[in-house]
Amino acid sequence: MTYRLLPIIVALSSFTTLCAATVDTVNIYSNAMQKDIKCVVIRPTIAEDKRTPLPVVYLLHGYSGNYSNWIMKVPELRKYADEYKLMIVCPDGDYSSWYFDSPVDASMRYETYVGKEVPAYIDLHYPTIRERKARAITGLSMGGHGGLFLGFRHSDVFGACGSMSGGVDLKSSRNRFDVIKRIGDTIQYAENWIKYSVINVVENYPKDSVAIIIDCGTDDFFYGINHALHEKMVKLKIPHDYIERPGKHDWYYWANAVRYQLLFFRNYFDKDNK
Repeated sequence: MTYRLLPIIVALSSFTTLCAATVDTVNIYSNAMQKDIKCVVIRPTIAEDKRTPLPVVYLLHGYSGNYSNWIMKVPELRKYADEYKLMIVCPDGDYSSWYFDSPVDASMRYETYVGKEVPAYIDLHYPTIRERKARAITGLSMGGHGGLFLGFRHSDVFGACGSMSGGVDLKSSRNRFDVIKRIGDTIQYAENWIKYSVINVVENYPKDSVAIIIDCGTDDFFYGINHALHEKMVKLKIPHDYIERPGKHDWYYWANAVRYQLLFFRNYFDKDNK
């Protein structure tokens, strides 16, 4: 019996491989920074039909990472792209850009790049639904801050945003992760530490409603600031989904969290695009 099943198993395995999402690595030119920057694009099988426009989730890496982190660490993203019928785009945010247009370093323009230039390129070169209600942005750690920061400040582009283990209060990273290099020191540039930090950015809730999901492990060194952000958003009556559960600041946690965030975004796309 085992030998009879073997050809079937092999055939099914081949079929699964053939039907898996496609992973592209593209160069996206930044006018703001005058350079090509690599980006991973995960296209579900359904995207092979050029007539089928799809929603897009922009997935940001963390401090010291790059555009390839997510697909290398969580190859299941190919399966999730097929399962949820959406594209996943992983732009590069440099080693430590924090996804800011830095007020102290004119060469770092990653808010413009990720918030505007990358979505414009993706919409031009791929079959996408070209409206805010079909775009979401999230990420881990530095990218978690970036997901909420860009989601709130560019709600005309993204209808949903999220964070996984995000560094959502920059003051907690005062002497770490190159934040000072991006926005200046806490004395001369004290105002930057207020206006660039997500925990304060959320006070300006966009006029167009944004779907929000925040997730952080209780053993994460960013847990306290994520819980504080959640409590502040509750007081401000900002609708959001908030998840806290046992877990650390590591890929084991993020590999689990990302699937639920993609489901959250898929449900948002289904609800708001009927």
